[in-house]
Amino acid sequence: MKESYYAGSYWLARQEPVEACAQRLADFLQQLGPLEPTWNRWHQAAASFKKARQRQVQPDTTTLAKLLGKKSNRFGDSSSFWLWAGENEDETSGIDGHCGSASTRGASMCILNSLTSGRVAERVLTAPVLTGVVRAMALAWEPEVGLATSQEHRNLTVTDEFPEPGTFVGWVMYFAHFRGTVPPLPAPVQVEHLPDRGTLITLTPEKFTVSNPAHVALAADVQARLQDAGLLRPLRPWGT
Repeated sequence: MKESYYAGSYWLARQEPVEACAQRLADFLQQLGPLEPTWNRWHQAAASFKKARQRQVQPDTTTLAKLLGKKSNRFGDSSSFWLWAGENEDETSGIDGHCGSASTRGASMCILNSLTSGRVAERVLTAPVLTGVVRAMALAWEPEVGLATSQEHRNLTVTDEFPEPGTFVGWVMYFAHFRGTVPPLPAPVQVEHLPDRGTLITLTPEKFTVSNPAHVALAADVQARLQDAGLLRPLRPWGT
C-alpha cells in the first residue's frame, strides 16, 4: 500500500498583523531549507509548471508581507498563502495555510502537503526530517498542536469526515506547553522538550506505516496515554 504523508500545525483565535505572519512564514521557510534541497526554492502557482518555475518567491519578510497582503490572499482578518517547490512536475512539495485571524470558527494553520513517492519522498519520509519539519513549525508558527503522519493512518484512527486537529495521534506530534503535560511514553517513542514552546513526540525512528501492525499498536497505546492525560482535545482560543 502506498501511503500519503503530510505535516500540519494548527492554532485558534490568535490575531496577528500581516507583517507578523510574513515573519513567521519566512522563519519557517528558512528552517525547511537544510532539511531537503528542493525546499530552498519556493514558487507561486501558474498556468503551467514552466511558468510557475519562473515565479520564484524570495523568502524574506518584506516580499512575503506583500504576498500575504494582496487582496486575493486576504479573507477578513486572515492572510492565506500557497507555495510549492520541486525540480520536476512529478515530485513537488507544497505548503499552504492561513494566519492572523481572531476568529474561533476556524483554525489558523500551516500544512506541508501530501508526500507519496519518488526521490524527494524517499529523502523526506524519515523520522529525522519529519521531526525537523514539525520542530520548524513549532518554532516558527507557535501552534497549539502539530502533526506529521500518513493520511491512511489518520483515516484508520478517525471516522469523522473532517477530523479535529489535536484529537488524534500521528508519527510525529507537537503539543504547546499550555495544552498540558506529556505523560511517560513507551519505547521506542522519543520525546523532545522545546524551550518556551512545547513538547515534540516521535513514535518510531523508522518509517511509520499502517502496514506494520507494531506501529499501529504503538500508536493506539500512545493515543490512550495522551487521551488519559487530557492532551487529545479540540483546539481552544490561543493560550487558554
